[in-house]
Amino acid sequence: MAKVSLGAKTMTLPTPAWLIGTYDAAGKPNLMTAAWGGICCSKPVCMTVSLQKPRHSYAAIMERKAFTINVAGEADVAKVDYCGIVSGRDHDKFAACGYTPVKSELVDAPYVAQCPLVVECKVIHIQDLGQHTMFVGEVLDVKVEEAAMKGGKPDPLAIKPIVFAPEDRHYYGLGVDLGPGWSLGKAIK
Repeated sequence: MAKVSLGAKTMTLPTPAWLIGTYDAAGKPNLMTAAWGGICCSKPVCMTVSLQKPRHSYAAIMERKAFTINVAGEADVAKVDYCGIVSGRDHDKFAACGYTPVKSELVDAPYVAQCPLVVECKVIHIQDLGQHTMFVGEVLDVKVEEAAMKGGKPDPLAIKPIVFAPEDRHYYGLGVDLGPGWSLGKAIK
């Protein structure tokens, strides 16, 4: 099939719409929305998030060497967007969104009590990539609301994570369950 070349862009579909939790230098809990992140290693279990140096959360992660990844549900899309358009230097995002900060027992960062999925990360690598710095966080714990579990595992259709499309700058929700991995492809054999 014919393809249209778009050139070098920050584009893959989808990207996450995560709330990154940190404590700033004064100990104030803060959130920022991040789309540049993902899983990067299975052993040790690690996730990345990439931030620009001017961001308030950048200094917090550099100072505390920790962050949380908070996966909000679709109903909180306006709150997720808000946390990406105002700075924690000037705004208390937890208060504005009606979120409750919870002090992690494992890392020096807060998580959002109301988010159905939370990942607690200890920074183990920092890589300056140019406009962004990539923080590799070793996952120390994943917390999931009981109501968002199915068969002992997190249920994406219950969590209803928000995803982001960089090119059109829109948020989207998940669609339908297409079937089990490592199984559907067997029909091609």
